[in-house]
Amino acid sequence: MKKIISFLIVLIFFFSCAVHTKGVDDALVKENRDAVSGLKNNTNNIVIDSNMVRKHLYTLAADNMEGRQSGTPGIEKAAVYIENEFKKIGLSTFGDLESYRQTFTFKNRKSKEDIISSNIIGVLEGKSKKDEYVIISAHYDHLGMKKSGEGDLIYNGANDDASGVTGVLALAAYFKKVGHERTIVFAAFTAEEMGLIGSTYFGKEIDAAKFVAGINLEMIGKTPSFGPNTAWLTGFERSDFGKIIQKNLEGSGYQLFPDPYKNFNLFFRSDNASLARLGVPSHTFSTTPIDIDPDYHQVSDEAETLNITVITQTIQAVAIGTESIINGEDTPTRVVLEDKK
Repeated sequence: MKKIISFLIVLIFFFSCAVHTKGVDDALVKENRDAVSGLKNNTNNIVIDSNMVRKHLYTLAADNMEGRQSGTPGIEKAAVYIENEFKKIGLSTFGDLESYRQTFTFKNRKSKEDIISSNIIGVLEGKSKKDEYVIISAHYDHLGMKKSGEGDLIYNGANDDASGVTGVLALAAYFKKVGHERTIVFAAFTAEEMGLIGSTYFGKEIDAAKFVAGINLEMIGKTPSFGPNTAWLTGFERSDFGKIIQKNLEGSGYQLFPDPYKNFNLFFRSDNASLARLGVPSHTFSTTPIDIDPDYHQVSDEAETLNITVITQTIQAVAIGTESIINGEDTPTRVVLEDKK
């Protein structure tokens, strides 16, 4: 009788374990499905880790970053975080720089004070086309803190542009893993909010003729007006960069649209413009309906207001859409700055 009871106990134990394991497996399947919601499997099985996306976003948009204003201790904390992530991924330094920092001094246009700040730049050297460069960028600065008042005083800048920097870090890890033919430069620019100062400085230090494309990420944390699984691209008509992305996204379940906010002049308001002015087909990906966004340049731009799935989807779509450029199969036409009449 004791043997029968013992046998029944063992059966119950294994049955309960099986049920528990199935529940865990189901949760993992659901999590993975959510992370790539709406995106079909493609031949490269591109998957971006949504947990890592969350980690980067919440770290960069945390209160202890104090709004990441250029020249403050807050942005220094963000710079150190990005440097450490570049090192973990295994990026090399850019050009003659001795570290990931491209440090320079500029004058604050409002206060007239000198500010010392740094672009954070890492590189994955290419193979067959290592002398041809693609840059993937976002700005890591924001507006800092209110000088006085009550309640929330921190401009966390979660969507603007911790979401974009999260994309840069995720794409660096991805392309490190899968390989690439052209050299990829990953840049977190400073002082975008002060007038594209970091990217402008970077542009003065490069041979723009070697840069075949610029992929800039800005405010990719909210569902666009076009609906789920979509993004929009600034300056779509200024090169064939966008058409290449659209072609590569066919069958993926994700769509790219031209910038619907022409009156906002967004092509010239983000860091892509600094390279575009040098002739590089450099464009900005975004998802945010900027015309109705209540959190833009407000203290309410917090990580909790963003959709991790949207960010993860968008990063994955950028990886799919730009891969033929990064591998040297497609080369976008040089950018046209004059508006077509």
